[in-house]
Amino acid sequence: PSTRPMQPAVRRVTHLVNPWWRSGATVWRHMKTATGNRGLMIREPLSFEQDTPGSNAVDFPSFSFPVNHRIGNVMRKERTGLPEMSEPQVMRHFVRLSQMNYSIDTGFYPLGSCTMKYNPRINEAVARLPGFADVHPLQPEKTVQGAMKIIYECAQWLLKLTGMAAISMTPAAGSSGELAGLMAIRSALEERGEHTTRKVCLIPPSAHGTNPASAAMCGFRVEEIKANGNGRVNVCALRDRIREDVACIMLTNPNTCGMFESDVKEVADIIHDAGAYMYLDGANFNAIVGRVRVADLGVDAMHLNLHKTFSTPHGGGGPGSGPCVLSKALAAHAAVPFVVKERDGHFKFVETSDHSLGRMKGFHGQMGMFVRALAFMMAYGQEGLREMSGTAVLNANYILARLKNHYHQAFPGKHCMHEVLFDDLNHRDTGVATLDIAKALIDEGFHPMTMYFPLVAHGAMLIEPTESESKATLDTFCDTMIHLLEKARDPEKKYKEEFHQAPQYAPTRRADEVRAARKPILRYVEK
Repeated sequence: PSTRPMQPAVRRVTHLVNPWWRSGATVWRHMKTATGNRGLMIREPLSFEQDTPGSNAVDFPSFSFPVNHRIGNVMRKERTGLPEMSEPQVMRHFVRLSQMNYSIDTGFYPLGSCTMKYNPRINEAVARLPGFADVHPLQPEKTVQGAMKIIYECAQWLLKLTGMAAISMTPAAGSSGELAGLMAIRSALEERGEHTTRKVCLIPPSAHGTNPASAAMCGFRVEEIKANGNGRVNVCALRDRIREDVACIMLTNPNTCGMFESDVKEVADIIHDAGAYMYLDGANFNAIVGRVRVADLGVDAMHLNLHKTFSTPHGGGGPGSGPCVLSKALAAHAAVPFVVKERDGHFKFVETSDHSLGRMKGFHGQMGMFVRALAFMMAYGQEGLREMSGTAVLNANYILARLKNHYHQAFPGKHCMHEVLFDDLNHRDTGVATLDIAKALIDEGFHPMTMYFPLVAHGAMLIEPTESESKATLDTFCDTMIHLLEKARDPEKKYKEEFHQAPQYAPTRRADEVRAARKPILRYVEK
């Protein structure tokens, strides 16, 4: 890292932006072209607006038999309403849309609680090998021994890193993994004959946002356990609430305030003494992998987001995967099937188990994600994963050190974990909201941070850099954040309207969020 002294924020940001662009910003903003395009940034109409009757990308041969005879009275009598376009139109339309995308391959994603780390290309190359990419879930076991070994080895890595007793690789996403863990807890309660009396799931406000939905879907009644002044679970409140109607607690550690739940062992003891179970949300495992074995914390169930900690793609990049690890107390209730290794070295699926909660889905997990995650873990090794989590925490603390004298830390302290949480105290009276700062970040070339979550911080700004980002990237981001705050706090409020209009340089402008929520337009209608 460079040891040169830092320059003032505004000077640095000004230097980073092309001088002609900044000096001509006013001209650019009001300049209009005949096409509506800005250079090679094409104003792309909707596909419906490009409808050209008679155009098509495929010519079908005429049928030698009556079509009506084949499909009977379901023959369509009107047009589908889908646009008619030629092949070049279709290709250019979707390529232009893709060029508007912001992705982890184009820039920094500071989204808190999302762990938007870089996806190494080697993972993609391995996952595309024919033996993995073309494997079919209905093939006989003897023809997919290599794929089954991948699933088995990936499971063994995850068990070693967590110290847990059993694992289900089936869950198709983090939310599915949450459900798997909660269903295992419910299955155990049913076996104990307590499923009708233990119906409450305790969740603190610092937990991950999907927890209440998963608990409700599993039939539990959600109750909130208050946080203390440090953003952690209030142990006294937990002791006061614990009774025989409690089935489990869902804890996120590190939590979404960017803090490690330092009383986690005491929380586990309180829960277990009451006959309940402890669920740990593994969304933030990236901060502790290789350093903390969750089994040692008293955890009974935890899902692992392969698309976070182990770098498989998020969202549109591929299907999710959320394996669920279980303690000895819940191991027998894991979802089936799971892969076992026989003495002769062959692998087989175990389809039934006496106390298992059963199948959660038709097939066994997401093969491509297992390949990517295992390639990532093998490339790093155990010590490399430990260094990875340390770097992720170091990067978050660097952002905290750079910004804490400008933005107000929601729960002030010396350090944070993998992400840092600020509230809007230092710009609350400026007329510039957290949303406005986030939108202005788009004009500066950054994806916004997570906004207004968690709810325990007013006007929350949650920033998670992961281990992927360099010091230079973090410095540029922090300089920009400081620059925006200085503009927001201008005594004459001369930049207020500029914030309210941001983003001004993105392909599309700011939407009316209130109108969009209350009067959504869900289908294209010709005017």
